[in-house]
Amino acid sequence: MIKRIHINQHKIKANAKNGTDDPVITCKTSKENIYGQKVEIWNDGEVVAIIKYEPNKPLSCGAKVWIETMAHCVVWEDENGYYEA
Repeated sequence: MIKRIHINQHKIKANAKNGTDDPVITCKTSKENIYGQKVEIWNDGEVVAIIKYEPNKPLSCGAKVWIETMAHCVVWEDENGYYEA
């Protein structure tokens, strides 16, 4: 089953404005929407990536939501060019 994970920017803004801590990450399947502050992505019994929402500890660039992984990454610049990290 495919899962689509997205960030609700309106919830991030509302949390900042109202001092609340509502979940901003949504994991959507064909059956349901699941909301949370953190999503772990697993493969073969191991966590391969984590999506974090940390409004009280943003990154130095100001990001409050980010993905962390130790997995090999391929970043596509366009359909013809990519970089590996």
